[in-house]
Amino acid sequence: MSNEISGAARRLGSAAGLWLALVGASAGAWAGGKTDDWQQVSSPAPVIGLDGRPHAAACSGYPGTNARYSFWHKRGKSKNLVVFFEGGGACWDDFSCTFPFDDRLPVTVPQLFVPQIPANGNPATYSGIFDASHPANPVKDWSFVYIPYCTGDVHSGSADRSYHNAGHPIYSLPSMFNIHHGGFDNFMVVLDWMRKNADKPEQILVAGSSAGGYGASTNFPWVQRAFPKAKMAVLADASQGVLSPTFDASRPGRNSWNPQLAPWVFGNDVNQVASGSVLRIAGQALPDVRVAQFTTQFDAVQIQFYGVSLYTNPAYPSCPYASTDPNVVLALSWNHDAIAGIRTTAATTPNYRHYVAAGQYHAILRSPQFYAEASAGGVPFSAWTAAMLKKGGAGDDADGDGPPRNPHSAWANLACPGCLLTPACP
Repeated sequence: MSNEISGAARRLGSAAGLWLALVGASAGAWAGGKTDDWQQVSSPAPVIGLDGRPHAAACSGYPGTNARYSFWHKRGKSKNLVVFFEGGGACWDDFSCTFPFDDRLPVTVPQLFVPQIPANGNPATYSGIFDASHPANPVKDWSFVYIPYCTGDVHSGSADRSYHNAGHPIYSLPSMFNIHHGGFDNFMVVLDWMRKNADKPEQILVAGSSAGGYGASTNFPWVQRAFPKAKMAVLADASQGVLSPTFDASRPGRNSWNPQLAPWVFGNDVNQVASGSVLRIAGQALPDVRVAQFTTQFDAVQIQFYGVSLYTNPAYPSCPYASTDPNVVLALSWNHDAIAGIRTTAATTPNYRHYVAAGQYHAILRSPQFYAEASAGGVPFSAWTAAMLKKGGAGDDADGDGPPRNPHSAWANLACPGCLLTPACP
């Protein structure tokens, strides 16, 4: 994921204005860009989205930050396309929204969400699937659209909320401030650009890491609707959706964002859709789309955010392990629910696969670990991703209970030894 998430692992208009926006939206379209040359679209113009509603792109507006939005794209050699949702934490209440990421802050200050687009955010600097020079990169020749994240709502929100300063020790904040949770609006603006500029892709990979994994899971039905003739796959990285029902149905909580979910897939009541079931519901509704998840067995950042959600939306963990160390209880509880969700999705969603890796690191798609990871049956994660994208069969282990007969030639459910086993609840 992003450098910001590495920090989390350490420590929890006028006519002239409209004209400039239109110039920014059209500059660098693929028809005029060089192959493999990343280009930035700054201040894209408001649009009527695929949902028939008006949408404008903007970041959080956290005091002292730049609310201007931009996104990136590059034209590849093939007629395939990657749509990538960036990660960067989340905020939903007075506490979490008071503490954004800032590398200049001491490690003792909590940092929970990215409030603006960083100046050094060119995806050309990233590794993993963004490394077009790596021979094992299955998407090295693909075109890319990179959707930055700066709204604290896992790319799903459309709301402006006011929060109280919870007592930031460094920033001089007003007693109350506003946060623009407009991740879904930003996505609708980018999707409109894609519909006007993308070269009728034959195959699309919708992917994202951490908060971006949730964005990929919730928003890929819109991409599928925009490009119905394209073969599609979805890869949600480090976003298992282990959150309490209290968080999912509350404001403050997920409802702080006014989440926007595709109604023909998820229905009209977002409170009936648990965070942990989003990818499963979407995969079952769209069986021709291959959907996948990656996680490490004890992802430290996912566990930390799970703990923050329990702190701000009090609820007992679903499996209250007995231990004198609350961090152990939290990690075991997260692992129990994550593995239970993986097993349920694998058993009920034929077009779904998972890769569960050893360790506790967070996210893989922008990291050199994309090529080094092979703890699940000795299968490199890069090869597993390539198998997902390969035309043809999906492998011979649909239920996830046993190894594939030939794991190196099939897209199969894989896990590191013992990683699908969890201690029994007391």
